[in-house]
Amino acid sequence: MKKVIAAIDGLRYSTSTVEHALYITGQENVHLVGVFLDDITYRSYELSELVVDSEVSEQKIRELSDKDRRTRDRSIQQFELACQQARINYSVHDNRDIAIEALVHESIFADLVIIDTHESFDRVRGKAPSRFIQHLLADAACPLLLVPRVFRDITKIVMLYDGTPASVYAIRMLDCTLPTLKSLPVEVLTVKSPMSSLHLPDGRLMKEFMKRHYPHAVYTVQRGFPPEEIVASLKREQPGVMAVAGSYSRNKLSRWFYPGMADILIQELEIPLFVAHTA
Repeated sequence: MKKVIAAIDGLRYSTSTVEHALYITGQENVHLVGVFLDDITYRSYELSELVVDSEVSEQKIRELSDKDRRTRDRSIQQFELACQQARINYSVHDNRDIAIEALVHESIFADLVIIDTHESFDRVRGKAPSRFIQHLLADAACPLLLVPRVFRDITKIVMLYDGTPASVYAIRMLDCTLPTLKSLPVEVLTVKSPMSSLHLPDGRLMKEFMKRHYPHAVYTVQRGFPPEEIVASLKREQPGVMAVAGSYSRNKLSRWFYPGMADILIQELEIPLFVAHTA
């Protein structure tokens, strides 16, 4: 039985994260862990709200802190109810450390982390990806499934392949982590520079590899600037597509997925993104 983490902000409960997690657990032999990241530095209120008559009010601190605690408690209850109704194995970790450090540590002992692409664990939300998500992409010890705000059943997988070990590793990890998805239509998408041939990089070896993992995959090789062509291709897909990428490698960086490429996918697309990188 695999262990999958649903990383949840108790102050901003992500229904999409839980729906994607239940969708995955409904198809796989999985134990789901709801990790509620109660960051000690993160509150729903501004510090100015604590000031009464030019002084910090102890009563206000208690009132607003209690309100946040009740909100977090309701989020845990909502998660537990959803799991019970779905009749899945689950547990809850209510973590009160620094959010990013806690989740990276939890990822060491997990097979997959599911998280909303818009999570920031900050009262003020900016454009996705947040600094929190960028750090998680770089440091997570297991694959990530970054999910959009709205849940849809996954109906097709597009694997972004550029001939590098990172892109092949991500495909391997998807098969290991979520093997039931191999029944879906699979496309291997490669974008090469305008002057390059349209041959699949290491075509013989790649197709031999894919035959053992996704034997019915189809291959698309295009010319152009990878970030633009990838985004354009994925935007043409029907709702329900999921992309697979090798990203944020800490040693050799893929010529596609240097820090910035995964950011572009998150910024431009509202689709699930499965990301895995080698150590």
